[in-house]
This record gives sequence, C-alpha cells and structure tokens, in this order.
Amino acid sequence: MLLPLLLSSLLGGSQAMDGGFSIQVQRSVTVPEGLCVSVPCNLSYPRRDWTESTPAYGYWFRERAETSKDAPVATNHPDREVDMSTWDRFQLTGDPGKGSCSLVIRDAQMQDTGGYLFRVERGSYVKFNFLNKFYLKVTALTQKPDVYIPETLEPGQPVMVICVFNWAFENCPAPSFSWTGAALSSRRTRPSSAHFSVLSFTPRPQDHDTDLTCHVDFSRAGVSAERTVQLRVAYAPRDVVISISRDNTPALEPQPQGNLTHLEAQKGQFLRLLCAADSQPPATLSWVLQDRVLSWSHSWGPRTLGLELPLVKAGDSGRYTCRAENRLGSQQRALDLSVQYPPENLRVMVSQANRTVLENLGNGTSVPVLEGQSLRLACVTHSSPPAMLSWTRGGQTLSPSPPSDSAVLELPQVQMEHEGEFTCHAQHPLGSQHVSLSLSVHYPPQLLGPSCSWEAESLHCSCSSQASPAPSLRWLGEELLEGNSSRDSFEVTPSSAGPWANSSLSLRGVLSSHLRLSCEAWNVHGAQSSSILQLPDKKGLVSKEFFIGAVLGIMIMALLFLCLSQIIMKILLKKQTQAETPRPRFSRHSTILDYINVVPKAGPRASNRNEKATSSSASQTPPPPGAPCPESKKNQKKPYQLFSCPESKSSTQAPESHKSQEELHYAMLNFPGLRPRPEAGMPKGTQADYAEVKFH
Repeated sequence: MLLPLLLSSLLGGSQAMDGGFSIQVQRSVTVPEGLCVSVPCNLSYPRRDWTESTPAYGYWFRERAETSKDAPVATNHPDREVDMSTWDRFQLTGDPGKGSCSLVIRDAQMQDTGGYLFRVERGSYVKFNFLNKFYLKVTALTQKPDVYIPETLEPGQPVMVICVFNWAFENCPAPSFSWTGAALSSRRTRPSSAHFSVLSFTPRPQDHDTDLTCHVDFSRAGVSAERTVQLRVAYAPRDVVISISRDNTPALEPQPQGNLTHLEAQKGQFLRLLCAADSQPPATLSWVLQDRVLSWSHSWGPRTLGLELPLVKAGDSGRYTCRAENRLGSQQRALDLSVQYPPENLRVMVSQANRTVLENLGNGTSVPVLEGQSLRLACVTHSSPPAMLSWTRGGQTLSPSPPSDSAVLELPQVQMEHEGEFTCHAQHPLGSQHVSLSLSVHYPPQLLGPSCSWEAESLHCSCSSQASPAPSLRWLGEELLEGNSSRDSFEVTPSSAGPWANSSLSLRGVLSSHLRLSCEAWNVHGAQSSSILQLPDKKGLVSKEFFIGAVLGIMIMALLFLCLSQIIMKILLKKQTQAETPRPRFSRHSTILDYINVVPKAGPRASNRNEKATSSSASQTPPPPGAPCPESKKNQKKPYQLFSCPESKSSTQAPESHKSQEELHYAMLNFPGLRPRPEAGMPKGTQADYAEVKFH
C-alpha cells in the first residue's frame, strides 16, 4: 500500500479508499488540441469472489454519466459499446486485472474538456465506481517546433538542420515531419523519431534570405505545427548605398552615375552622409576622404554608418568613399562633394616689366608703372563653381589679352593714356565681388628752362619740370656772389602743382664774373639738368666778351694791313692775270684767325639783337684782295664780323692757286666758362656777354 500512496502524492492525484477500493490518478490533465496525452492511473480492489482466471473489466465515463446505461468513453470490455465521439481516440491502455487503469487520449478536441471517472468490474462482488476523477483541459495548439540551423551558411558547403517538437508522446503515435523551402532542390532527410527530424542540404548564394519550414503533422487532418527560418548564406558585400540628409531633413538617396555619386552643397550647410551595404556576415563600414579614414563601424554594430559635416566649408570638397568589407570580399561607392560658395579673397596679381616676382594687390591699391614698361594684371579669386571674371575701365568692358583668359589684362607698353582706375569683376550665382586699382604712370623729369631776366637790381631766374612722381628742383652754381656768399643775397622760392614743380631764384648784389647757373630736376626714375651759358645784359654795363672782341679786332686790323700790302704788290705784277682769274683762295697755311666770327649767346633780353646781328653778318662778305679791311667800332652792341686777308703766296705757288678753286676752312671753339682776367685789365663793373666763339 505504501507504493500506491507515494505515486499518488508524486502524480498529484487523489486516492479513494472504500472497503478496500482505492485509485491513484492526476487531478488535472492539460493537452493542446490535436495532440495526444497519456493519463497514468493505478487502482486496487478487494480479493473477493474472483480468481486469477476471472476477467477484470474497466470503464472510463464522463463525470455525470449513468454507468449502468450510458456508453463509456473507453473500456476493455469487448461487448460494451463506447461513445462515438471518443471512439478510436480514447483508449484504456491499462489492465484492471493487474491494477492499472491508465488512459491514452489521442487527437484531443475541445469538446473533450471535462471530468472523467473510472469503474471496475471483476467477479460478482467487485463492481465499483470510483468517485475520484481527473479533469481534462484541451487548449489551443500554440506550440511550434524548434529548428536548429547555423547562423551563417557557406555557399557550396553541406549543412545539417534539425527540427524538434518537444512533447511527451509515450504511448502516443509519433507525428510526421516534413520540410519545404526553395533551397531544398537537392535535399536528404534522415528518418525521423517521435521528437525530431534531421535535414541535410547544400545552400547556394541565391538561397540567401529564402525560407526553410519544418512541418509537424498529427493524426487528425488539419492539425499541425510548423516553424519557418530564413537562410543566411554568406556573401561578399553588395548593393552599397549612399544617402544624404541636408539640414536635418529626412535622408534622400541621390541618383548615382555608375559607381560615382555627385553632390553639390552650399557653404555653411549641415550634411549627414549615410552608408549601408548588403552582406553576410555583416560588413565593416568605413568613410574615407582621399586616403584618410574619417569613421568606421564594427561588424556587430549598426548596419548603417553616418558621417556628419555640421558646417560645410570649402575644404570639405573632395571624393568621399564608403567601403564595405567582410571575409568574402569588399565593395565601395564614391561621392564627389562640391561645396559651392561665392567669390572670396578677390585680388589682383601684378607683374611689371616681365618680372617673375608677383604682387598681390587688394581693393583701392595704387599701382605705379614706369612709362613704356609692360604690365600684366591677373584677377584671382576663390569660388565654386568658378566665377566669371572681366575687366572694366570707366564703365566699359575691356577685351582680355590673351582672349582665352578673361581674368588677364596685358599692357605691352604703358602710356600716359592708360592712367586711371581699372576694375576686375567676379560674377557668381551666389554673389559677386569687384576689386579696383588705380594705375599711376610714372616718368622721369622733363625740364623746361631755365630762363633769367633783370628786374630792378636783381636777376630773376625760373625753372620748371614735369614728372611722375612730382620732381624735386634745385639750383647749382660754383659761386653765387663775389666775396663771401650770404643767404641774404639770393632767395629760392619753390612751388608745385600736380606733376609740375617750379623754382624761382632771385640774385641781388654784384654778380661774380664767372657765374654759371644750372637747374636740376630729379625723381626716383631719373634726373635732368640744364645750365645757363649766357646771362642777359644789365643796362650800362660793358660785357667781358665785348672787351675781348675789341682787342681781337685791333689785332686783326694789323694783320689785314700787312695782307693788303702784299695784295697790292701782286696786283701790280700780275694785273692782267688778276683781272681774268677769280679771287685767290685761302691756302691751307692760313692761320686760325683768318676768318673769325664771334657770336654772343643770346639771353632773354638779347634774342632780338642776336637775330639782327646774325642777319647782318650773314650779308657781309670778305673784302677782295687789296681792299682795306673794315674797322670795328668800340662799344658796338652787335656781334663782331672780322675778316682777314690771306697771306701772299710765293711765285712757285701762284699757278696752283690760280688753277684750284677757293677753299674755306671752319673751326669752332666752345668756352664753357671764361677764365677770370686780372682786375686791372678789365673795367670795373663789366661782365661777360659772350660764352661761345665760333671760327669759320
């Protein structure tokens, strides 16, 4: 009796003892619809009015059935009919003659839910209904089989898949297992047991993401359980996709051109680049700019890799490459990012006189250029796309030189008319800029003057010069005043206006006898000077040149007198010949004073006199032989014109002089400055009027 009691407590069943009758059975049994369940049961009854050969019969009834007339759900009595709703599904598997009342329920149905009791009959005394019963609960079938498959399948390598349905099928018929799926063109199924099925097949690359289903079918038609898994067949990365999000808007996938995607973004925008790839096992993703890795992800991390550019700048332009790589291979896709921005840092590069050194000039810069030099102006800016560059001057567009490059303006030879403002314009859809520079043409000094004139007791001289940049003027002289020079004796007054510079010099007091003045103008590009060789006459003064001319005139008159005597003698000896032949020519042995013309240099006040003297002297001719030479007058204001008679030739030279024509010989002497004579030899208060002596 102890063993049945222990079994009853372990099985959670109930035990009824009534005059030696007892039963152990579970109080509650649960079974999914369509499945099979075994209900263990043990009983005992008194050994009375029966022998070992007396048959024992057992019956299972619904809890409210009348055992005397209602049909049992299961029995081992061959002549007793059972309930048709449970026929062939409920089966008494235990032998009541051996103390077993176990029941097997196949293909459980919802209407089977309820309580069940057991009745035992053996001989004339043992006919007993056990009041203890068990409760059967039929639930919906929710359990599915479990499929065990490797996470990643290698293409071309055989694989084994197991399907298991965890349910106790003791004394129950085994279910049938079946497999379906696109990858099962070449499959092999091993014999199934009551609990599992084994499938072997060889996956292919195209089997990736296809379904594989394990079906478990039970006895009643339409009752089955199944589980579907997706095959993960390993393959190299494919279908790399780049998507773009602007200013935190939803990501958009750009239209690629081949394996390259082009993207244009404005400077300052927010960009987020997203990269995803299809691969098995998951690929490692990375963003690369040129050859520099910007970010990467692990294979177990997110399947999408993002790259953020918070404020796009010009330096972000370039080719961004998304790479996806796993153990089976790699794939990549590139994106060309072009950051658009208006012109920046507009400037002009200047090259002068073919120099290789370039100057970068900003807006409002003045460019000095030497007249006649070459100039090349190149407009430079940074923008994307490139801005349209052009040059204008005074509102008019200039033709580029060379024509193929509108940003370059070349002036092969800068002239004064090129001076002014030149403007470079950079036009762009996102904005425009311009830069202006002023061209300043420089040239060396051009001297006008000097000129001098007497005003009262002072000598006033003026000098002017034009240059760019404006020149500087100064007066030069060895000695401005006789005796000690003093600033009180001369005054310099400068003035300027634009490119012109003027300087006036006032000299007071007694001027030096060897005074020589010069005016010099200079700037960074050169210098020019001019000297005053003749000073104007001061009224009432005798010039030094006039005194020298008088002395020379006396000497020439004496020489002419001697020559005249020789001429008269020759006339007397050769009167006839002299009448037929031309005037005797001067021989090569004539002295340098044979023909002298002393010309004073004209000053501002003496220009009219010089013109008259020149015309007068030009009308005079040398006197014929034998004629008296003209005498010069003292204190004569006009230039001196003195003629000398040639020397008499010897008798052996006469024929030669008659046959050849007359020859004139000229010489010129320039005196830059007269040497001072002793004060005793020159009247006090006189000054030099002549600075140039010409010999003809």
